[in-house]
Amino acid sequence: MDGLNIVVLVKIVPKPDEVKMNPETNTLDRRDAESIINPPDKNAIETAVALKEIYGGKVTLMSMAPPFIDDFMRLMMAMGADDAIILSDRAFAMADTYPTTMVLAEGIKRLGDVDLVICGVESADGGTGNVPPGLAEWLNYSQATYVEDVDYSEGRFVVKRATTGGHEIISIPKPAVISIELGANSPRFPDFAKKRDLDTDYKVKIWDNKLLNLDPEIIGLSGSKTLVDGMIQGKLRERKHIRLEGSPEEIADKLLEILLD
Repeated sequence: MDGLNIVVLVKIVPKPDEVKMNPETNTLDRRDAESIINPPDKNAIETAVALKEIYGGKVTLMSMAPPFIDDFMRLMMAMGADDAIILSDRAFAMADTYPTTMVLAEGIKRLGDVDLVICGVESADGGTGNVPPGLAEWLNYSQATYVEDVDYSEGRFVVKRATTGGHEIISIPKPAVISIELGANSPRFPDFAKKRDLDTDYKVKIWDNKLLNLDPEIIGLSGSKTLVDGMIQGKLRERKHIRLEGSPEEIADKLLEILLD
């Protein structure tokens, strides 16, 4: 195809302040939490659509998730993506990042001829940052993490990476996997006229494990390399609510005494 064939990996996450932990299963309890688009994934979509506008091509959204996120996928398509695929099967459930990246890699391989995979730097619920580099390993693609900006020239992506105290500019060949920093750009607002058309005319593709044909023993919970063995509730710090009185000089002296103590 002409232009760049770009895949953006997206995730629907619960609002962090509304998530609880289930002490019996040692898993996240999302039932009462509002679902949102993972914030840095919006920056990833904006990066992909901006590249498509300059160099042409196609942007496909992909997520490993239950089918009910299809409306979120259409909402993200209204930001400028062309297609959307949900990898969904009970066999994929309860996976840590190891089998998750394996499943996502198989989905990308099935698309074929992908030039660039763009991810948000990490998910708001897990926060490991493991998926982008893990995915690059499964696919044997070049990779760059903590990316703030990306351009393309003669088969290579030139990226600006955030580093401690500054940044670096590197060039990597396609195909590549990059992870975009939260706030790297200003994601465009969805086109709600397009969203209405998508709600009427577009059906998000669902790919299950019958299609990917992965061994159930190496994916999902059984294929995970990590397991939460237990949880301990951290103690909340109690505020002392000390009210200081006196002249400004006296208050300053008392405050200094408290801070030094």
